[in-house]
Amino acid sequence: MNEVKPSTEETLHRLNEVLDVLKRISEDLQDISESLKSAEPSKPPAIMPATTPTVPTPESVGKEIEDIRMMFTKELEEMLIFEDKGNFIQITPRQYLGSENFAKIASVIREAGGEYISAGRNSHFRVPK
Repeated sequence: MNEVKPSTEETLHRLNEVLDVLKRISEDLQDISESLKSAEPSKPPAIMPATTPTVPTPESVGKEIEDIRMMFTKELEEMLIFEDKGNFIQITPRQYLGSENFAKIASVIREAGGEYISAGRNSHFRVPK
């Protein structure tokens, strides 16, 4: 059984690709860390009084979500899922954003008065209505 070994050049090329990915991950983690450090200290969740939920009309839901969608470039918008959650609009990434796209999206969200909710796999952006 002859085993074909990759050339040194090919191995170095693959190693450089891995290093590039690790560098991007490191940059993303640094951005997230800085974002968390600059955010205001976490507050305990407010206890909401029990109320009967109102069902928004489809026109008002679409318009509010559309208002938020229009704040993003087409490229960024296609990376996101927009959902009406009652008092806020939840924006969840469809894919890994990378540090540059994350920063762009976070900037738009902050302009809209929103925030980033770090919750592991359930992390998302939230914009109040």
